[in-house]
Amino acid sequence: MFGTLTLVVVAGLLGPALAAGRSGRIPVVVGQIAGGVLIGRTGLHLVDPAAQPLPAFHDLGFAMLMLSAGTHIDLRDPGLRRGLPRGALALAVTAVLAVAAGAGLAHALGVGRAPLLAVLLAGSSAAIAFPIIVERRLSGETVSLLMGWLAVADSTTVVVMPITLGGSVAVARALTGDLAIVAAGLALYAAARWAAAHPLTGRLQARSLSRGWALQLRLSLLLLLVLGTIAEKTGASTLVAGFVAGIALRQLREPERLEVQLSGVGNGFFVPAFFVLLGAELDLGAMLTDRRALLLAAGMGLLAVAAHLGGAFVAASRQRLALGLAASAQLGLPAAAASLGAQTHTLSPAIAAALVAGACLTLVPAVVGMNRLAAALVAPSPG
Repeated sequence: MFGTLTLVVVAGLLGPALAAGRSGRIPVVVGQIAGGVLIGRTGLHLVDPAAQPLPAFHDLGFAMLMLSAGTHIDLRDPGLRRGLPRGALALAVTAVLAVAAGAGLAHALGVGRAPLLAVLLAGSSAAIAFPIIVERRLSGETVSLLMGWLAVADSTTVVVMPITLGGSVAVARALTGDLAIVAAGLALYAAARWAAAHPLTGRLQARSLSRGWALQLRLSLLLLLVLGTIAEKTGASTLVAGFVAGIALRQLREPERLEVQLSGVGNGFFVPAFFVLLGAELDLGAMLTDRRALLLAAGMGLLAVAAHLGGAFVAASRQRLALGLAASAQLGLPAAAASLGAQTHTLSPAIAAALVAGACLTLVPAVVGMNRLAAALVAPSPG
């Protein structure tokens, strides 16, 4: 086991190695997936992602990834609130275009799964865009619109995507499970707010800080595991469980120390392990020898950017090109779809690989869009 995990960790280091270049235009997740491809089914066959205990690390990494995405959505943020109405409009326009594009692409290539393609084309990635916004300290009307757009898109597509991979019975069960997760998340959030006002909580936090118990980290992981258990028992998706847990934690406004701890646990091991194991699971050989899969990858990348540009040009009044490109960033949701589809055998290896490849194609225009947006928002120096 330790030898296999060593390979997974080493492969994951390819992400920071590639992202550390001067241009900084290669997102770290791309290198992590590439590392997995190298040691997995497409490359050297050093790691079998289906061998125990790797599936457990895969699922935990997936949950931590979605928790991280959820923590980027602060429902109390004034900027986010200002951007929600036009963000919803942008998503609505993007969704209409995505439905038409998804249906056309599925029909033209004969790959089916038009609802899944439409959801993926309409999706965005707050987990990719929000850290850039924070790092570069971007603000203003256009950024508020972008934040609102990403928040609505993430929240909607996270719930809908798993449903598109199931049959009618599975859909009803998954919806029930999703509602149960949201209800449990709200209940646990309310309980946490009540407990925060209790004197005993303050004493426990002080003891935890002085003695290194990491009590808040343990309770945060407990929240994630409780919601994950509900997903597991009801047939809902861990994707929704992680996302709801992340949003709940963000609303509690936990201290920076907890953010660092969660980042250490997630980004230090579990999330990179998920992307490495996803890459190891992908069969790029099947995609490269399947003309339909290659066209699907190219089509998903191009149509996702086109759909988001359409949403930006309707909803925004300025920096429309930069906004549309920035909002088109995808990876977490298509990666989740590929992983779920491969595990449930609802997607062929070639199609699963094509969805991830298409998502990677959106990262280049998204980074260009963020750079253009940052350049437009930088105030000219005095004098």
